[in-house]
Amino acid sequence: MKKHLLTAALLFSMAAGSTRSFAHHSFAAEYDASKPITLNGKLTKLSWVNPHGWIYVDVVNPDKTVTSWAVEFGSPNALLRRGLRETDFPLGIDLTINGYLAKNGKKIINGTSVKLPDGRSLFTGSVGTGAPGDPGVAQNQ
Repeated sequence: MKKHLLTAALLFSMAAGSTRSFAHHSFAAEYDASKPITLNGKLTKLSWVNPHGWIYVDVVNPDKTVTSWAVEFGSPNALLRRGLRETDFPLGIDLTINGYLAKNGKKIINGTSVKLPDGRSLFTGSVGTGAPGDPGVAQNQ
């Protein structure tokens, strides 16, 4: 009986793990590597949740209108290992964010780095996604 329970538990965990890996998107599926962008904006919201952290910024356009952008970061655990903390992102601070535009035309980018008001510039992307500059992927020289 114990052997059957162990086998069932093992099969269940393998199935759950494979579902997660298929559900996770790659950079190339959602973002356009040929469309880099730099945003300068005011932080309006922070969502420090798995599987990806998100920040939201308002960018003032040349015509003085404001566009709200969503910026996808790597996982909160990866960001913490790189030295980023939620407390680094108080609402209202000005940020410079580098990343790549979403393929669907929405005001969403995959953020690869952020420059904080104190001058720190930190890698914010996910490793192993295939994004340009991804330290987990060999880059063409």
